[in-house]
Order: sequence, then structure tokens, then C-alpha cells
Amino acid sequence: QPKAQIAGRHVTGVEALVRWRHPTRGVLAPDLFIPLAESTGLLGPLTHWVLSRAIEDAAHWHRGGLPLSVAVNVSPRSLIEGDLPAAIVCLLAKCGLPSRLLEVEVTETAIMTDPAGSSNVLRQLRAIGIPISIDDFGSGYTSLGYLKTLPIDALKIDRSLISDLTADDKGLAVTQSIIDLGHRLGLTVLAEGVETEETWRLLESLGCDEGQGYLLARPMPAEHIEGWITSHQHSRESWDPTVQPTTL
Repeated sequence: QPKAQIAGRHVTGVEALVRWRHPTRGVLAPDLFIPLAESTGLLGPLTHWVLSRAIEDAAHWHRGGLPLSVAVNVSPRSLIEGDLPAAIVCLLAKCGLPSRLLEVEVTETAIMTDPAGSSNVLRQLRAIGIPISIDDFGSGYTSLGYLKTLPIDALKIDRSLISDLTADDKGLAVTQSIIDLGHRLGLTVLAEGVETEETWRLLESLGCDEGQGYLLARPMPAEHIEGWITSHQHSRESWDPTVQPTTL
């Protein structure tokens, strides 16, 4: 799913969203199969596969002159078990992708599951040159004091705060505070789940840096990304929220 600058709507990257095309149940969202992968010991291989596919796609775009960053969400267990940094280094080298074009997203829950261990892994990833984002920010319990010590580059405001932003004064105040906090810490701030033009414009007035959601584009197969960008982002003025690609 693409993400873009709030001001100008220039596409800045994409997020890799894993889906399971089940033979009888259709397309399944992660919350329906990630717990199964964890309980059966398949989470590690699944994470490696997602990273591999995402890096391959980003390398393909990069070779074609489209240096899009791709973000991959890493679960709490995958973050602290095994050797994630070493695995990523191997995949980047194999595909020839600059580390700056891979972004690792972790949730507040993932970090607080093992703060010391998580921080150590994140520092290793940052040393490689990989940007780090905290996903679903505002939905968990991250200590603000601990936040200043984490080696992170961006905050992604949880969609639960964004969905009713135009009608919820308290949610608006919290969102403004997160944006201000992020900027004071030198972080990029992105809003998830933006579905209306009114919300997008409001986020622009609040100073939010980037947006992601159905207003910009629904999730799509990787092979559709180049065509979508060519059609809708050739110039910033050509953005058209009424035309959407085939969705997953």
C-alpha cells in the first residue's frame, strides 16, 4: 500500500501487507493466520519470506529507476528471536538493495515485550542503515521517557485516532500532540487509515508529514505499483483519489 507526503501527495514509499490466499476461505488478513504461524513455529520462516519478497520487489523498482522504500512490519517474536539483522543483511546483499530503501516497522507492543532486547536489535538495524518506524503509535503503552532513547526515525499514528479525527475534539488534540512530539524528537510522522479528503486536509493543517490509507490507494499486488505511480503520481497535480487499482 502506497504512502505519500501530506503536502503535495508525492509518493514516498510503500508498506508490504501480507495476505494468505486460502483455497476455500479466500484472502485472509494477518490477524487470522499470524497467531497460527506463531503457535506452529512458522513465524520465523514467514517473516523471512515476507522480507525476501519485499526486498526483491524494492530492488526491482530500484533497478528500474523507481527508488521506492518498502516497509515491513516485524512481530515481537521475530524481532527478538533469531538474528534478524544478519538475515536482512544477507537479503539486501543478495538483491542489491540499498539499506535505506528497506524500512522496519515495529509496534509499541513489540518493543515493550522486551524493551532491552528490542532496543538492541533496533540499534543493530539502524547501524546497517535501515530506517525504523513505530507502527500503530497511540494504541499501546510506550513510555514517553523510553521513547526518547529508541533508535527510531518515524511514528505512524494508529488508525483508531485518525478514523474520527474530524468529529472528535479529544482525538484531534491527541493527534496534534503526537505530531508535535514526533517533530520535537526529529521524527517523521505518518497518519494511517486516512479515508477522506477532509481528514487529509486536516492532517495537513496539523503539520503531519505523510499519510496512508484508502483515500490515497487501497492495497494492491506489487506488480501494480509501477503502473499506479505512473498513472497517478507522474505529477503531483495528477493525483486522483477516485480511481483505484485492483485490490487484494
